[in-house]
Amino acid sequence: MNASPSPSVPPAGSAGPDVLRTLLERPIPAVMGVLNVTPDSFSDGGEFIAPELALARARAMIEAGVDIIDIGAESTRPYTGARPVTAADELARLKPVLSGVVALGVPVSIDSMKAEVVAFALDQGAAIANDVWGLQRDTGMAQLIAARGVPVIVMHNREAVDSAIDIVTDMKAFFLRSLDIAAKAGIARDKIVLDPGIGFGKTAEQSMTALARLREFDMFGLPILVGASRKRFIASVSPSEPKERLAGSIAAHLIAAQRGAKIIRTHDVAETLQALRVANAIESKQ
Repeated sequence: MNASPSPSVPPAGSAGPDVLRTLLERPIPAVMGVLNVTPDSFSDGGEFIAPELALARARAMIEAGVDIIDIGAESTRPYTGARPVTAADELARLKPVLSGVVALGVPVSIDSMKAEVVAFALDQGAAIANDVWGLQRDTGMAQLIAARGVPVIVMHNREAVDSAIDIVTDMKAFFLRSLDIAAKAGIARDKIVLDPGIGFGKTAEQSMTALARLREFDMFGLPILVGASRKRFIASVSPSEPKERLAGSIAAHLIAAQRGAKIIRTHDVAETLQALRVANAIESKQ
């Protein structure tokens, strides 16, 4: 798992040691584009599982102005229906496409909760780890991240929805546990990004509450990533299928940006980037 990268592939973090700092210095949030090489993701399952289609999708996102490409080979779809896969399954899906995506020159993050998969991706040149269980699922994840010195996205998650809880209080407690794990492993604090995990282990109301109260996470002094793209809470307000939720996604992401989000994760790069740029231009005229 911790083997050194071979000379034929770029080293971990090939986008540069300060990739996260560079992205966070932008006047508008960085845009992370979703690339699912899975058969069952909630919005685009199966569309990009073929390597040539995945590479075409990555090129299209780069042309649209994406800042980070987030590639995942296991559906972690919120709510129900995701089928857990083994590390071998994830690696089989990643191997035909990951090095090609990295070679396109945009920072790549690896969306996986398995340290073995993350290690492989970093060896191939991925620059960021994106753990949907916030370092709390795979006991080897924090040690791996610390050893490689790469940025990590720590997402809030829950095993089950509980509509009776104060979701923001629950999220704060979760992040405190994750940050304690990170500190004990030796992960530098300036390498950590927090993600409220919109839709994950939350009712639609709780997802909207998390967005509305996003400023409360300023207490951690860390950048926030928000991925509300095509999530089901949008349909609770305006009934729609995932691919019909562009307007709702942009609305949520603009609110997140207003409340301090530094990275926006989206399926719709061009439209999201346009919205962020226009909103920033208008705000700058005050």
